[in-house]
Amino acid sequence: MEKKMTFNVVVELDETGYYVAEVPALPGCLSQGKTLKEVKENIKEAIGGWLEVMNAKAQRETKEIIVVAV
Repeated sequence: MEKKMTFNVVVELDETGYYVAEVPALPGCLSQGKTLKEVKENIKEAIGGWLEVMNAKAQRETKEIIVVAV
């Protein structure tokens, strides 16, 4: 069974009438759409791309990765 991740997404209507979505937990992860349905689909795609890029980056860099709980 595939695990799913859940993220809070902030959606705002901009001055041009587009919905803009941002994921506060993923810096730079943004998308937009003409409708709420479209912005929801677009931000899901953006989240997937963000996670893919960051995972690949983490694997090729020589930095140490740690997990911290607060």
